Amino acid sequence: MADLIEDKIKNYKTAPFDARFPNTNQTRNCFQNYLDFHRCSKALSSKGQDTSPCEWYQKVYKSLCPMSWGKQITWCLMLCVSTAVIGSLQFGYNTGVINAPDEKVKNFIKNVTLMRTGDPMDDSTLTTVWSVTVSIFNVGGMIGSLSVGTLVDKLGRRKAMLLSNILALIGGGLMGLSAVSTSYELIIVGRLVIGAFCGLCTGLTPMYVGEIAPTALRGAFGTLHQLGVVIGILIAQILGLESLLGSQTLWPLLLALTTVPAVLQSIMLIFCSESPRYLLINLNQEEEARQVLTRLRGHSDVEDDIREMKEEAMKMSMEKKVSIPELFRNPAYRQPIIIAIILQLSQQLSGINAVIYYSTEIFRSAGITGPVFATIGVGAVNTLFTVISLFLVERAGRRTLHMIGLAGMTFCTLLMTISLKLVNTTGAQNVTAVSVAESAPVGGTSAISILAILAVFGFVASFEMGPGPIPWFIVAELFAQGPRPAAIAVAGCCNWTASFLVGLLFPKLLKLCDAYVFIIFLILLIIFFVFTYFRVPETKGRTFEDIASGFSKSAGTSDANYTSPEDVVTMPVTPSSEKFQMTELAGQEKS
Repeated sequence: MADLIEDKIKNYKTAPFDARFPNTNQTRNCFQNYLDFHRCSKALSSKGQDTSPCEWYQKVYKSLCPMSWGKQITWCLMLCVSTAVIGSLQFGYNTGVINAPDEKVKNFIKNVTLMRTGDPMDDSTLTTVWSVTVSIFNVGGMIGSLSVGTLVDKLGRRKAMLLSNILALIGGGLMGLSAVSTSYELIIVGRLVIGAFCGLCTGLTPMYVGEIAPTALRGAFGTLHQLGVVIGILIAQILGLESLLGSQTLWPLLLALTTVPAVLQSIMLIFCSESPRYLLINLNQEEEARQVLTRLRGHSDVEDDIREMKEEAMKMSMEKKVSIPELFRNPAYRQPIIIAIILQLSQQLSGINAVIYYSTEIFRSAGITGPVFATIGVGAVNTLFTVISLFLVERAGRRTLHMIGLAGMTFCTLLMTISLKLVNTTGAQNVTAVSVAESAPVGGTSAISILAILAVFGFVASFEMGPGPIPWFIVAELFAQGPRPAAIAVAGCCNWTASFLVGLLFPKLLKLCDAYVFIIFLILLIIFFVFTYFRVPETKGRTFEDIASGFSKSAGTSDANYTSPEDVVTMPVTPSSEKFQMTELAGQEKS
């Protein structure tokens, strides 16, 4: 071991490396040097010898590797994250899958009624049945999201995801058998069950991913949930084309296809690790948590993670179990739960669902003959900008990116409102936004119509930069281990409830206000921007316990040992000063 230390000292004296690491090899060497000294320290400690020289070099190399340390992506980590995100894809797929074959399903409902009663179903009853079929998905989502906390506390994160797939198999099976059984009620019940499954997914996936990801990558990995959602929507839109599975005979298969990823995820979960935070904090299984962290991080030095979790566990042991009512009664939890709820509302009440719904009319008014393909284009923009957000979230930060998204959506909403009214005014008299969908394009494609289309794409792009992905995973960051399940349940239920209300009220508001309906969303977007600016903290690079302590401090319930984010990590002042200290220690070693 002494020879290894001497070799490291000689290497440093002859070829000191730059702290900025301009190439990949230097970064890799720095990290390898750190691991070598970590092994030296453990070997010397087992023999009862002095470990201080190794520990000192270990600390220096760790400080000199800011770009590599904490960002080691292992196969185990990628397997666990990818498996969890299949649940996000399921949510997106089942959100968008019912839209493409809507006319076929409506005809099926009318035919079943005719077979049973001998009389055709009137349009009013059909509209009611169809509204129930679509909106029952959100009702199931509310039920599922409220069940997240209880399920993860009793079963853990991994087993909860495994168990939830039973709902996907049941729901998909019911919808797939509806045509064979000549029962449209099976579609409604299946949508309810699938909604409950997706409600669980919207809580389980961000929670699990947030707890296994390194702090430095937590934001980027958290964005993968929204990426899975938009990819799922895009897949549903493509497969729903009449030339694929959206035909008169294949639409039951389209609805039942959700069982395939459920089976795939169940198989992959067998090879995934349980959340180390759940193992240590909830089950007090430190050794198992250490082994899981070693596999996830790719190295055995996980003491910082273990120490942080132990501190959180100690704090939890002095508090009673956090229930949903306690989130609103306790001053330390009240502020973060309000922030979590408002951020979830900023996603659903931003008007994104309304814009996607309205996009077909906008494309038709602009003279586009294939609005279905244009809608798929919106889905592609959705996916593209979610990927961009994935790379920006750890650079710009959650708060900044969320405000940029809200600002972009505000501008595009104003642009849409103005351009749509100008299209209607210049195209013809007495033309409304609703009637555009029922008639041929007015006056062909104009510059104003193109402006409206660009506003739609800009709105969707801005949404996926911030309000789309961030509310899902920032809720898990705002709370420590104890209140996290209850907080995610409350936030998820608010999201599903808002989605249900928008789907229920928007068609009526559209008929009442026409294009001016977007003024409502414009006002809400401004309110959400102001709230984010003044009340939402930045969570980038901070531990769960540090964020929770910040809220406790602002609520007047913190302890005297609270440290700010800037105090958590101490970096060397300059590379040259570290070089001087290391050379000095090398001389002491030789003497």
